[in-house]
Amino acid sequence: MSTVATPPGSGTRPSRGPLTDLFTGGGRARRLTWVLVGIVVLFSVVRVISGEQALTSSSTIAATLLLAVPIGLAALGGLFSERAGVVNIGLDGMMTLGTWGAGFAGYQWGWGAAVVGGLLFGAVGGLLHAVATVTFGVDHVVSGVAINILAGGVVRFLSELLYTDNPAGGGVTQSPPVDGAPPSFSVPVLSSGPDLLGSLERQHWFLVSDLAGILRGLTSGIGLLTLIAILLVPASYLLLWRTAFGLRLRSCGENPAAADSLGVPVYRLKYVAVLISGALAGLGGVFLVFIAGIYREGQVNGRGFIGLAALIFGNWRPGGLAAGAALFGFTDALQLRSRSAVVALFLLVAIGLAVIAVVQARRGRLLPAGIAAVVAAAALVGFLTVEELPPGLVSFTPHLTTLLVLSLASQRLRMPKADGLVYRRGEH
Repeated sequence: MSTVATPPGSGTRPSRGPLTDLFTGGGRARRLTWVLVGIVVLFSVVRVISGEQALTSSSTIAATLLLAVPIGLAALGGLFSERAGVVNIGLDGMMTLGTWGAGFAGYQWGWGAAVVGGLLFGAVGGLLHAVATVTFGVDHVVSGVAINILAGGVVRFLSELLYTDNPAGGGVTQSPPVDGAPPSFSVPVLSSGPDLLGSLERQHWFLVSDLAGILRGLTSGIGLLTLIAILLVPASYLLLWRTAFGLRLRSCGENPAAADSLGVPVYRLKYVAVLISGALAGLGGVFLVFIAGIYREGQVNGRGFIGLAALIFGNWRPGGLAAGAALFGFTDALQLRSRSAVVALFLLVAIGLAVIAVVQARRGRLLPAGIAAVVAAAALVGFLTVEELPPGLVSFTPHLTTLLVLSLASQRLRMPKADGLVYRRGEH
């Protein structure tokens, strides 16, 4: 019984509360608070030095939220699948299926049907992945890549079949416009009406205006689906780490043979986890359709893979993947808002890596400290010498950030022990 009660690798440190565990995996809430304060101060310093107001403007933060939500939903989908031991490379394809399902249902029956359609189509992609990996034992990566390829062909076929010469509009590469959109709201007084946060933001004061801009971006024009996506992060933590269902599901990703011997329905839970994974990825596709008001071919644009990177960056935990999604969403939003502001990221990276170099040196890790110091110096030179990056390099900023963050975070990662392994009852 002890194997299921304490899955291998689930952590030996005592819990310090659900919200603390959500973001720190058992660390102290005070540490998280100081990290957040440090990040805000760092951004404020860089804004003052560079003069780039877009770094902490409410419009940039609002765009960050819009761009981070689909990445975060894909990452949450990957969390359920991989915690059950099934690697889900097919998140991108499941998001693609979700966009088509949302476009098809949305133009006929409204935004509520679009949500249902996206969830169902994404879940179908998850079902295919579960059948291939759990039932037939296909290599998880091969199955995921196949789903990504298959999804592109399926949505093109369906579009040709249903949208060509459609009286409602649409065509081979897009659907008719979605009928309506989910309601949105702004926090009274703070972000609407008197708009106190907006008044503070326009003063451009050190730290105060930056904090006001961040809060205004997070409380102005928030859509219903955005709110649901944010609430899914703590809900996923509570489900996976505070319920018997979550404990059994995670045991399937750590030691399925031991879990099976204790009566845990390993195959069934793997199916459930991958179905949830596909549905959440499909919900990310729904969000993309709502942003554009229409389904378009290629709308996902690799966000499923960035969601997978956010999951890895977050060490397979809800709070960590949310931070990763926010980081990738911010770099994407910044390059859309201001090409010159992207250059300010060089200074941000230089200061951040300098701090990492000092911390690593104090811990006696001289090689990582030296690498961080060299990259920090290069980033500082880039900030001092480059005025504006070429458009092609600016658009590549989110992907470059993905590579940089994963390379820095790689040494502290710990995936579920049985993640990606084909399980057969009676075999070890």
